[in-house]
Amino acid sequence: MSDVQGFIDENLGRFRSELYDFLRIPSISAKSEHDDDTRAAAEWFREKLTSAGLDAEIIETPGHPIVVGEWRGAGPDAPTVLIYGHYDVQPPEPLSLWDSPPFEATERDGRIYARGSADDKGQLYMHVKALEAHLATGSSLPINIVMIAEGEEEIGSPNLVPFVVEYSRRLACDVILISDTGMYAEGLPSVGFSLRGLAYFEIHVHGAVSDLHSGEYGGAVANPGNVLSRLVASLHAPDGSVAIDGFYDEVLDWDEATRAQIASLPHSDQDFASTLSVGELTGEQGYGTLERLWIRPTCDVCGILCGYTGEGAKTVLPNHAMAKVSFRLVPDQNPGRIKDLLEAHIETLDLRGVTIEVQELHGGRPWRASVEGPAFEAASEALEEAFGTRPVPMGGGGSIPIVVEFEEKLDATALLVGFSLPGCNLHAPNEWLPIDNFEKGIGALALLYEKLARVG
Repeated sequence: MSDVQGFIDENLGRFRSELYDFLRIPSISAKSEHDDDTRAAAEWFREKLTSAGLDAEIIETPGHPIVVGEWRGAGPDAPTVLIYGHYDVQPPEPLSLWDSPPFEATERDGRIYARGSADDKGQLYMHVKALEAHLATGSSLPINIVMIAEGEEEIGSPNLVPFVVEYSRRLACDVILISDTGMYAEGLPSVGFSLRGLAYFEIHVHGAVSDLHSGEYGGAVANPGNVLSRLVASLHAPDGSVAIDGFYDEVLDWDEATRAQIASLPHSDQDFASTLSVGELTGEQGYGTLERLWIRPTCDVCGILCGYTGEGAKTVLPNHAMAKVSFRLVPDQNPGRIKDLLEAHIETLDLRGVTIEVQELHGGRPWRASVEGPAFEAASEALEEAFGTRPVPMGGGGSIPIVVEFEEKLDATALLVGFSLPGCNLHAPNEWLPIDNFEKGIGALALLYEKLARVG
């Protein structure tokens, strides 16, 4: 392993330069005008896998392509590890809030600022370099590797499950290793034990045939803006819980040992609120902040569109209003069931004079695991050696919809080892990844590959 770490140390400058080339490609999967850029990112990544010593190819899907790389030099009796990540990124808007161009990586204060630096190009590329370090030094890598990088994670991975089903024999593995999460705090690495699922909808309220003069028609015709406001206000109870009948019916209670473990983590509500520049924290009563973020479901308005919002006054009743509403789910909630409950809830509100339409955008199931067994112990040892601190179990408030599907379709254990930090502005302007985590993380992954031999 000393030769592997030596290779990493000698090539860190090149590794960062290559990552910056990757980050320069605006592979925004949500925008069709960037389809060529998204494909360019796939081509670029395939070439880097090949240069690292893997057999790599691009496999087409009805949407963006999937890059597959393989190294099977450990032999048929060795464990196989499937590494998953994504090369697509979120849109960078609002551009005015970026302190440097979103697709031109900039180093400031020990951080790499760029869209995709943390989510997920930076973390995905760490695996490529860790593998390169093993293969370039002739290290006896004791596991077989299959790596897949998709280009649709940020739009719900619509083509990934069919891909996994079609290529299940080729993807057969013992462990699914994913680095699309984070560390609990600076210098304190983590192994993930939960992810929340997602149910995301657009709620459309349709009114009159056109916008109407608010003086001539106000008070006699239903205003979609007013109706939508009532609807949104009805989604929560005064205690912060979600006020949709049946919403909590499938929520599994967490064991007291896990809740105690969460409570033992170093956390300050005051510091957390101060970091976000908010006066106080809110949420479902009866649960701490970390529990609200990791193991409790939520409902949030992510966007509202209604009426005239330009400069000055325009006295109209809008004929249409729309809200984007997301639900973060926990085991055993199901996105389809949440849609049914939402529509039933809207029916109870007696919102007359308008037509209401609920459109499902995308969803994903929640995941949780018991942080024990040879794969988790291997990750703990590798992280401790690389960062000098024993890692802590950590939940994830976000979603990686494919994790549950991977485990079920491939009958393997998911292992979440991430290297971003809280506050790294995922999906927001000025996204960043610590340079130190990028560099130490490559070494940690190189160690982890060796230690995963025990899963066999």
